[in-house]
Amino acid sequence: MGYLVIFIVLMAASFMVQKTLTSRIEKYSKRVVSSGLSGRDVAEKMLHDNGIYDVQVTCVPGTLTDHYDPLKKTVNLSQGVYTGRSIASAAVAAHECGHAVQHATAYKWLTMRSRLVPVVQFGSNFSQWILLAGIVIIGFSNFVGRWVLLAGIVLFALTTIFSIITLPVEYNASDRAVEWLESYAITSGEETVLAKDALKWAARTYLVAALSSLATLLYYISIFLGSNRD
Repeated sequence: MGYLVIFIVLMAASFMVQKTLTSRIEKYSKRVVSSGLSGRDVAEKMLHDNGIYDVQVTCVPGTLTDHYDPLKKTVNLSQGVYTGRSIASAAVAAHECGHAVQHATAYKWLTMRSRLVPVVQFGSNFSQWILLAGIVIIGFSNFVGRWVLLAGIVLFALTTIFSIITLPVEYNASDRAVEWLESYAITSGEETVLAKDALKWAARTYLVAALSSLATLLYYISIFLGSNRD
């Protein structure tokens, strides 16, 4: 019952954070940034100001699909951000370039997260099925089922660790973005405050995701420990 309450609270928090983020982005997308730079301009300038010339800024379809690809070395901006000249566009573009700066400077948390990607991709694809199989098998063979369940827990734990490691990566990228936006007068005064606010809510989506993953992991661990007493 306790876990059910936690999951409901986390689901509500996730909905609230996502809705607030969407609202903030929509609101700040209507505020033209005083520097007049587009998202593409902001991204290219931040990269060059940090001595990065081997990363390409590209436009990708969708909304809030912005991301940095360390393998292809591309800062991928959604069309609204790429062409937009708003506070939101500047904030998002600078944030993604923050990841490029992390990559260029071998930021330890980003390096650690990158090393986990192959394992996490496997775990995210199969852990839930293995966990479900373990729970079902326990009904027929407690010994075999517990080992299968444990394997699923280990895989899921890796995805949880990945979610937790993502937090300093995202918060640091936002800090780099806000500092650069202000230092190079891309935003000024209230604009910087609003840009920081947008990135703060974006980071909170990762926080809620990490907490949800941790709660789910603890739930499966409790099932595993409970099966030992059966």
